[in-house]
Amino acid sequence: MTTPENTGKECPAQALLKLLAGKWKPELFKLAVAGPMRFNSLLRQINGANKQSLSVALKELETAGLLDKITVSEKPLHIEYHLSEKGKALVPIFEQLEGMA
Repeated sequence: MTTPENTGKECPAQALLKLLAGKWKPELFKLAVAGPMRFNSLLRQINGANKQSLSVALKELETAGLLDKITVSEKPLHIEYHLSEKGKALVPIFEQLEGMA
């Protein structure tokens, strides 16, 4: 999927699909749209997920700039994952895709 203007470059839609490719990433993204996520809560919500695969998927989404990782210093100390501004910008696209299914 290339156009004459970006020959040799990856199509933006293709890049987005590669970014969210993986077993847990689409589900994590959808859960992040609903609100802040905590790791242990995600383990309970996503059937079949294990700590390692979930950790890798979260890290990849964070590295891609779709999630922000925030350490909450209230007791008990914990980490929350929130949708970043870049991630929020993708929400309308996913809502449109869900409407097509």
